[in-house]
Amino acid sequence: MITKKMEKALNEQINKEFYSAYLYLAMSAYCNKINMPGCEHWFRLQYDEEIIHMTKLFDYLMQHGGEARLMKIDEPAAEFGSALSAFEAALKHEQFVTQSINELLNVAVEEKDHATQVFLQWFITEQVEEEANAKEIVDRLQMIGDNGAALMMIDDKLGQRLPPAPAAEA
Repeated sequence: MITKKMEKALNEQINKEFYSAYLYLAMSAYCNKINMPGCEHWFRLQYDEEIIHMTKLFDYLMQHGGEARLMKIDEPAAEFGSALSAFEAALKHEQFVTQSINELLNVAVEEKDHATQVFLQWFITEQVEEEANAKEIVDRLQMIGDNGAALMMIDDKLGQRLPPAPAAEA
């Protein structure tokens, strides 16, 4: 049985993952608006990935006797100024999520909840990958600046991203 403190913390993380999905969907819409279909595709798949993260947390909570509580989701920004600014915002957001997952693990340690500690290791590893992917894109976009041809090449490459594995495989 999961403790009330752990249940509350997991529900808060579920809300953050929902917001992450919402944010990436907004970034996808923005990239559609600025005619960057590869970036739009990348952010749309990032949305899908965040839904998988949320679902993993949601299912885990209920499997361990907790009550899932769905909370209000804040409205994300709709304008980002450029593809680079959108990816910089994505990197900043992933750093926030990493901090949040680390704090969630701290609660599991405090609560002596060994099962949740083990479960959260997947998310710890996932966040290293999430930050690295976003940082690589930011670095490349910063490197090319306003070079239109290079921007189109990066957009094409981002459009080749493959969908995430389903929740059962992740």
